[in-house]
Amino acid sequence: MHRPNGNPVNKDRWQSHQEMMVEPLEINDSEVFSIIKKEKHKQMNGLELIASENFTSRAVLEALGSCLTNKYSKGFPGQRYYKGLEYNDELETLCQRRALEVFGLDSEKWGVNVRPYSGSPANFAVYTAVVEPHGRIMGLDLPDGGHLSHGFMTGGKKISATSIFFETMPYKVNPETGYIDYDKLQETARLFHPKLIIAGTTCYSRNLDYARLKQIAQENGAYLMGDMAHIGGLVAAGVVPSPFDHCDIVTTTTHKSLRGCRGGLIFYRKGEQSVDTNGKKTLYNLEFLINQAVFPGLQGGPHNNAIAGVAVALKQALTPEFKAYQLQVLANCKALSSSLMDLGYTIVTGGSDNHLILMDLRNKEMDGVRAEKVLQACAISCNKNTCLGVTGALLPSGLRFGSPALSSRGLVEEDFKKVAHFIHRGIELTLEVQRSLHPQASLKEFVQALAQGGKFQQRVSEVRAEVEAFAGRFPMPGLPEL
Repeated sequence: MHRPNGNPVNKDRWQSHQEMMVEPLEINDSEVFSIIKKEKHKQMNGLELIASENFTSRAVLEALGSCLTNKYSKGFPGQRYYKGLEYNDELETLCQRRALEVFGLDSEKWGVNVRPYSGSPANFAVYTAVVEPHGRIMGLDLPDGGHLSHGFMTGGKKISATSIFFETMPYKVNPETGYIDYDKLQETARLFHPKLIIAGTTCYSRNLDYARLKQIAQENGAYLMGDMAHIGGLVAAGVVPSPFDHCDIVTTTTHKSLRGCRGGLIFYRKGEQSVDTNGKKTLYNLEFLINQAVFPGLQGGPHNNAIAGVAVALKQALTPEFKAYQLQVLANCKALSSSLMDLGYTIVTGGSDNHLILMDLRNKEMDGVRAEKVLQACAISCNKNTCLGVTGALLPSGLRFGSPALSSRGLVEEDFKKVAHFIHRGIELTLEVQRSLHPQASLKEFVQALAQGGKFQQRVSEVRAEVEAFAGRFPMPGLPEL
């Protein structure tokens, strides 16, 4: 056996190569396998309360790890640049059909692009499609519960790429109530004249008033884009208001409450957009603009294995069992919220309409950074978050908690009440560490005090052991071997 340059092929090496290609991960790369096993142990034996995370199903993971990852499918179904993609065409078309069905959409009035790699690229594709460079966008401010991709900037720096390439003006929540100030948004929009208004959040526990947002958008001749990345699964189950009733465009991630693998979807209206006083109709051109923005504008070949995983998750979302899950997500979030309030904690807006809550720790005279570190040491995962009236994103005063992930593991209301008490013990421990230090102690000093041997480390170990014993009782969806 010879190669084209004349050098002989080493038959033993070639045989080893063939064997390497079929080795299981545990043998082929023990380091990566070990890291995955450690991560799985952490997920199984901890309390996952990060609102943007979830546990996907075994079927989704099997699709994600399939041979579909081998194919490169530039172009669109029936119009590919490469050949041999008939099954990829079938898959993408199936995923599109299921996406429309899940949200009850008429294919004559709505279309969907299932190719975005995740939510932020989906949002940016929409901006490039319908807002010209340096065009104007309005979204909920990041410190008030909006998302980074909606155009965050500080007084001296443009943080998000959205704010770099477009002109962005945030709208805010009422600092006293925590609810979005729609009157102020309407007033600001009349001055700013945005091309696009975003109806979407990442840390806002109440339903959005899509009808009011649509009214404001129409006043300014703007598109209304719903970003339902967090609540997509709740919308699919019909347990929260739908953005599709009022929005021109809707984007979502697929891995949060929708419980699929990581990916993004862009839905866009088709057909008649408006009729003038003379009866002349204007049609939407969003299908062409958005599809071109995704490819070839911002992406190359889509991730076909991810599209397969999304398709599987969408089929699951059509089942009665999925609706039962989403109703439990809502019930569990309310149980967690009420339990924490009973323990003396402040929950922004006084409760939740969806899957998440924001706890304001200012009445406890502590910040979310220190509390987050102690809770993580106790095997409780959540994230620090800004609260009303606090501008410093580096030392926020709140914690965000979500119920989707633990609901996927089978926890119900009574279990979430126990989770609230674990959180309470972690925060009480945070206060004890804080009080043991001088009033101006730095975060570094706090972390050192927590990590040093002694009563604090012992207390952390005690709480962690109880949390792990409690969490370990509940099964974790996915592949048993990984």
